[in-house]
Amino acid sequence: MGPHPTVAAIRLAVRRVLHDVLGSSADPHPLVLAACSGGADSMALAAALAFEGPRLGVRSGAVTVDHGLQDGSAVRAQEVAGRLRALGLDPVDAIGVTVGRQGGPEAAARDARYAALDAAAERFGAAAVLLGHTRDDQAETVLLGLARGSGIRSLSGMAAVSGVDGRYRRPFLLLDRDTVRQGCLAQGITVWEDPHNHDPAYTRSRVRHEALPVLEKSLGKGVVEALARTAQLSRDDADALDQWAADAQADAAGDDGSLDVRRLSTLPAAVRRRVLRRTAIAAGSPPGFLFARHIEEVDRLVTGWRGQKALNLPGGVAVRRANGRLFFSPS
Repeated sequence: MGPHPTVAAIRLAVRRVLHDVLGSSADPHPLVLAACSGGADSMALAAALAFEGPRLGVRSGAVTVDHGLQDGSAVRAQEVAGRLRALGLDPVDAIGVTVGRQGGPEAAARDARYAALDAAAERFGAAAVLLGHTRDDQAETVLLGLARGSGIRSLSGMAAVSGVDGRYRRPFLLLDRDTVRQGCLAQGITVWEDPHNHDPAYTRSRVRHEALPVLEKSLGKGVVEALARTAQLSRDDADALDQWAADAQADAAGDDGSLDVRRLSTLPAAVRRRVLRRTAIAAGSPPGFLFARHIEEVDRLVTGWRGQKALNLPGGVAVRRANGRLFFSPS
């Protein structure tokens, strides 16, 4: 008798990713880590990695990150690490981090978590780190991007493969949250539910428990699937536009990094603004604080030139127009 259908679907998703890692790694037995909070999604991920890894010759480990935001979190992280070792994963590490305040609590926690995962991957020499984001998480991400008016790249949600050298892999983006959680129940896996997931102080929690249910009640079932599908379509479009922008930037840039306004003015707005954003980031403006309104102001130096003074962007970057060129430099 085979595994429960949900367990089979989970294992298949992880197996496909492990095959991809094997195909791209010079190591015949690469190490793959599961990032695990102890919740249902990540425990299902860790269990599937523990099952599939040895069968494919992949060394399988896990990392759990203690954000230190709740009483007893360090003890809980050690408990999760113990459950991961009981699955047969090795190495397993529980890492404590200090969460800052920059960008708000959710962004700060995410930044601290990814920094810890990057450090663990480097320390252990891992070829990949698996993340347990599901189709529901993808839908929430798209809805948040839509609400913020962040543009098509934000609407593309989370990539199946991201990070330096494709470090991060998300096997569950085509699986819904219920399937993954049913897989945990079918295997008798103990899970921990993060109370932050139900805390209305967090934007994603409100989207999950308030916004999406209202949309599904008003529009009918299928909203999550439609938003996830939007993410893939948007990603394809954004990738094409980004490549166009990279080529256009190379064509417009001088040896000093300045941009030829005449060449910029012939580009479609979507491409031109990508070029301006790429150049601003290269000059030192942090991506997380460089918003659409900043790029629109820079764009007016191209399309609505009236002798404006230099603009100051986040990160201490100044943009000025002179002699038919845009210059990006420290302010």
